[in-house]
Amino acid sequence: MRLKEHKKTLAGAAVLAAAAYSFLPSQIGKWRYLTDSGERQKNIYLTFDDGPGPYTGQLLDLLKIYDIKAAFFVVAQSAAEYPELIARMQDEGHLVGVHSLNHRSAMVQTPEQTRMDLAESVGILRGLGVNVRFYRPPWGHVNWETLRQIKKMNLTRVLWHVMAQDWRADTTADEIQYKLLKRTGRGDIICLHDGRGRDEAPARMLEALNASIPIWLEEGWQFKRLDERKGDFL
Repeated sequence: MRLKEHKKTLAGAAVLAAAAYSFLPSQIGKWRYLTDSGERQKNIYLTFDDGPGPYTGQLLDLLKIYDIKAAFFVVAQSAAEYPELIARMQDEGHLVGVHSLNHRSAMVQTPEQTRMDLAESVGILRGLGVNVRFYRPPWGHVNWETLRQIKKMNLTRVLWHVMAQDWRADTTADEIQYKLLKRTGRGDIICLHDGRGRDEAPARMLEALNASIPIWLEEGWQFKRLDERKGDFL
């Protein structure tokens, strides 16, 4: 009985430690994403995570057709593999932000690993000619050291208002499109994924986005770049 109680105590302590280390700092500022953005115009902001990858070029082609400027939160190691895509993003007027070194959650990083992750990520992107100003943590997870480092590096943490679970293997383009059109409101930051995902997930995202953009435009929505947005990002 004592052994079971001891194990429960240890498990409870581990949960509390995890909450103090990552859960609490991850929640800071999230309330702002649940409130009215204050925007009166029908502006929306497209952002893409986890790339660049094999489908990023097709995504850039699609955005170019409609002259839409988006924000790409890139995984630094992937960016190093596709320097031509990073250059194209910038040449075509898109914003490039950082999305970690190799998409590892801050929940499982020590403070030292967190510092190294951010320093290496930003270093790689700067080496590719990117003036890094915005940071989106994988899964939205940060720890206290993440918050210290992004403040020190003068980075702005960006989350999202709308997701369509486009990374899932069991979702369809129609389901993604339905969620995008149903969930998006004035001033919303939309998070989609042009890299990673399961079973060619970015291909389904592209199909859904290709079908959704004309509908949004017909309904009077305007696509703005993230750094044109007024208000908080945290």
